[in-house]
Amino acid sequence: MESLDALTSLVAGGGVVVLSGAGLSTESGIPDYRGPSGVARRHTPMTYQVFTRDPVARRRYWARSHLGWRLIAGAAPNDGHRAVAGLQRAGLVDAVITQNVDGLHGAAGSTSVIELHGRLDEVICLDCGNLTSREELDRRLREANPDFTARVAAVNPDGDVDLPEEQVAAFRTVDCGICGTGMLKPDVVFFGETVPAQRVARCFAAVQRARSLLVLGSSLTVMSGRRFVIRAAKQGIPVAIVNQGPTRGDGHASVCVDAPLGAVLPELAARVSGSAAPVGV
Repeated sequence: MESLDALTSLVAGGGVVVLSGAGLSTESGIPDYRGPSGVARRHTPMTYQVFTRDPVARRRYWARSHLGWRLIAGAAPNDGHRAVAGLQRAGLVDAVITQNVDGLHGAAGSTSVIELHGRLDEVICLDCGNLTSREELDRRLREANPDFTARVAAVNPDGDVDLPEEQVAAFRTVDCGICGTGMLKPDVVFFGETVPAQRVARCFAAVQRARSLLVLGSSLTVMSGRRFVIRAAKQGIPVAIVNQGPTRGDGHASVCVDAPLGAVLPELAARVSGSAAPVGV
């Protein structure tokens, strides 16, 4: 496959920075929004403003997220995550920027991971600023809601789920276990909230140093990730995209591979290591 040959040549040169999106985690059982395995939201995504100002909406979010977290926590890295970690161990990938909040890059063994939108497995108190684990919050919410037995129909990439209103009404939230009264929020960037400037600067610095930018499983629909592709293209840094379906960054890319990441990435890793013959993708 000509595009895979071009991708192999690009990655074999090293100095790669990976930019990953929800499409990389679909084979771990976490659907994306826009790809072939995507799920359509039946409710508006939670915004920071609504979360902090509306107690009813906040309870609704935590009831949904409490259930969704169990599915996210049980997800394991797939062949695509492991291939990225392998390319990094081989010295070909310098850094990973991920738009995902599932922590699967780190679980697969990747290092120097910049989690652009935060981590779902950490919880922050908006009053005292302390971070605690999601496992601890899960334990506290289970204790506060021993009879909460709602079932999940579908989980979203951010850990939110679809849940009927009547099942939300009796759900009890909890406050910060450290300061005692603070409002808890997953340490992820909500809609209406900005990514910390220092984190964005780290991403731009990584792209600036890169010999190439490899986009994996992102439609690049929102500017949060697309800005790094635009910056790379402006700096003359080659961009390669592996995704199922077109992306809004295709016009900036020198290589586009439209295929499942779980097939492409292990083959790519095998090619650059010289340990396998090419396989049609």
